[in-house]
Amino acid sequence: MRRLRASEYKRMPWKNGKGETVEIAVFPPGASMDAFEWRISMASVANDGAFSLFPEIDRTLSILSGHGMSLTIDDAAPVLLTMESDPLRFAADVPVDATLVDGPITDLNVMTRRGRFAHSVKRKTGPFSISGCESGETVYLLATGPVTVTSAGETVELEALDCVLVGEDASVTAENIVCYEIRLQGAA
Repeated sequence: MRRLRASEYKRMPWKNGKGETVEIAVFPPGASMDAFEWRISMASVANDGAFSLFPEIDRTLSILSGHGMSLTIDDAAPVLLTMESDPLRFAADVPVDATLVDGPITDLNVMTRRGRFAHSVKRKTGPFSISGCESGETVYLLATGPVTVTSAGETVELEALDCVLVGEDASVTAENIVCYEIRLQGAA
């Protein structure tokens, strides 16, 4: 397992310049906003507005803190996304407008280049287990509070917003702490 500490994440401006994103992990390492194959990040959203467009990218969004936001995706009916919601998957190359419910939020954003990689994001609480990586798969776990992750005799303590790269089956001890299991798969 490899722990990624929240205090060491890379900070950068949004593609549209209207906010800041915190990059947790990106592939290939060091890839720019236009050249990544997959990317895991967080963002603080303080104002209503349009999302940046990312051609040929699929995206999943989860709310980590705040009262949530309503998303209008490609002129469809608005979807309310809160801390209790399941992660929401949508195309990042269609117009998306966000309206905050009641004040700023922080979100978790997972993006993959369509046709090259795919991803899934699951919201989990309480003690749970994670199955190890399948061939060509990368698995991360993001914790919203203190949790203990154990795998192959190794134990890692995570604090709020720390992440761990999981290589084998793992067990997670988390009392009422929300965690996000992120799976990234290369296209066949």
